[in-house]
Amino acid sequence: MTEHRIRFAVVLALCLLLGIAWSAQELPARLSDEAFWKVVTDFSEPGGRFVSDNFVSNELATQYVLSDLTQDRKASGAYLGVGPEQNFTYIVALKPKIAFIIDIRRQNMIEHLMYKALIELSADRAEFLSRLFSRPLRADAGKDSSVAELFDALLGIEGDPELFENNLEAIKDRLVKGHGFQLTTEDERNLEYVFRAFYIGGRNLGYPGPNQTIRRGAVRILPTYEELMTDTDEQGQQRSYLATEENFATLQQLEKNNLIVPLVGDFAGPKAIRSVGGYLMEHNTTVTAFYTSNVEQYLFMSADDWKSFYTNVSVLPLDSKSVFIRPLINNGNGGYTASPQFRIGFRWDTLLFSIRDLVSAFDTGMIQSYYDVILMRN
Repeated sequence: MTEHRIRFAVVLALCLLLGIAWSAQELPARLSDEAFWKVVTDFSEPGGRFVSDNFVSNELATQYVLSDLTQDRKASGAYLGVGPEQNFTYIVALKPKIAFIIDIRRQNMIEHLMYKALIELSADRAEFLSRLFSRPLRADAGKDSSVAELFDALLGIEGDPELFENNLEAIKDRLVKGHGFQLTTEDERNLEYVFRAFYIGGRNLGYPGPNQTIRRGAVRILPTYEELMTDTDEQGQQRSYLATEENFATLQQLEKNNLIVPLVGDFAGPKAIRSVGGYLMEHNTTVTAFYTSNVEQYLFMSADDWKSFYTNVSVLPLDSKSVFIRPLINNGNGGYTASPQFRIGFRWDTLLFSIRDLVSAFDTGMIQSYYDVILMRN
């Protein structure tokens, strides 16, 4: 039996075990609200904890890999990722058929539902930013504005409490009444908690929350939301999901089609990633890219979690172009480290790694540490 057939049999068995109906078919161009919510609830695992709220990414240079990422890759396949908004920039670049955001924090799933509602409700980027931060933008901000001009239109504008309450209700209405999603009381509390962070922090919201305090004489090293959106690729081009109206429209259509699916899942867990693998196999769809952030380094803190993760990855439908997207810290000496310690002068590099090569190395016992993983860069 070939390797492909072995993995096919494993995925089929998992589908049967998890109660996923098996019938090979093309991925739909749109998921109904009922189908979307069923996938969210059926594929998700119990929520877990993380060291931070992680409202926004802490990684700059996420766009530096976009040229390599999109080279010779057709606008198809599936995207997998973890964390908040950085996924959107990769999604609009790749234009996948479907995207799954898998994060151990249920709060991250709620944040993505917040984004979904706001993106669907907004006519353009200006309205989206106004709703996201509950601030009226200056009248000269609109479709023709650059992303820098849009954020300049927020300068000196305080959050409006009435706009906040109105937007919060609009989000809930869109999710619960419009889509029919069944949010728990705790989900609604988390929704307000996350949305309030954007209201308080505005364009300066960062990874730790709305109050990025800086001691006198210290240097802020975590990027703000504005810096993430106005960052550039290696050629100086702005390519974030808010860089152009075209990018925003691409993201909006995927959201309206219910094709960006946030899940609660542990990378080492028994259900979420395996369920996605079964679903993609069922719909003849391979994984184009899997953005892992630095989750793997935490998995290597356990004797078995990293093994469980790579076992999960091995049941995903892959091809020769399937890649991990990993942000790494350049140590300035020609090497990379997974260390999360921040210091003056460090820089992020975002790199691509073959998923198939990783699975093969794992299967043959060549992976024993995260250092072994990062040595396998493309």
